[in-house]
Amino acid sequence: MSMKNEPIIQVRDLVAAYGDEVILQDVSFDVYPGEAFGILGGSGCGKSTLLKQMIGLYQPAQGQILIDGQDMVTATEAERLEILKKIGVMYQNGALFGSMNLLDNIGLVLEEFTDLSKDLRMRLALMKLKAVGLEQAAYKMPAELSGGMRKRAAIARAMALDPKVIFLDEPSAGLDPVTSAQMDELILQLSETLDMTFVVVTHELPSIFAIADRVIMLDKRAKTIVATGAPDDLRIRSDNPWVRQFFGRESKISDT
Repeated sequence: MSMKNEPIIQVRDLVAAYGDEVILQDVSFDVYPGEAFGILGGSGCGKSTLLKQMIGLYQPAQGQILIDGQDMVTATEAERLEILKKIGVMYQNGALFGSMNLLDNIGLVLEEFTDLSKDLRMRLALMKLKAVGLEQAAYKMPAELSGGMRKRAAIARAMALDPKVIFLDEPSAGLDPVTSAQMDELILQLSETLDMTFVVVTHELPSIFAIADRVIMLDKRAKTIVATGAPDDLRIRSDNPWVRQFFGRESKISDT
């Protein structure tokens, strides 16, 4: 990780609500270039809601989300398109098009956002598949792949436009421990070799300790961030019993 001084993402005074129900409030944090940043918490704490707002799928009730200095919340359509070119997203279920092989799945993103020739798009798509160890599977359909391979392909697609930030939604969900560890290894490798910034939404402790430089922890009761820092520091030093319980898994976290 090579953290720079200026944040690549700045979230300020964010409030998330569905109708009158406030899910999150007073959420502020920074993500720095080159770091792997984790968003943690028990189920129902607003992790996915926060992610969806950061990638522009939901509009916050109030607050700012600056990505590379541009505010996702107040952006015009044209500005929004510019911001979206700077980010890549790996959705929890992979969200690959089942009717296309892997090469075409990635090529589609390049077709949508660039004016490159088809030949160049396919060559770039193959490079992205190679980066995640899937060049041999370029012509396979998503249904022919294991869950772990589909997630790797989804990361390759998220990397299509060489974004500044890649958002990963529960990258280990549904994977066995060995495949999950391989996924962590891939994220670390990409982070180091490509100097990419990763924002990872997860509740998997092994992954958090393996890949995250810093994390924020959301809490359903507080409806905000209850801890920020390096995972090891929070596990050892946090004076918040909920945070200690999450990292120590002393007993199952209650959502009541």
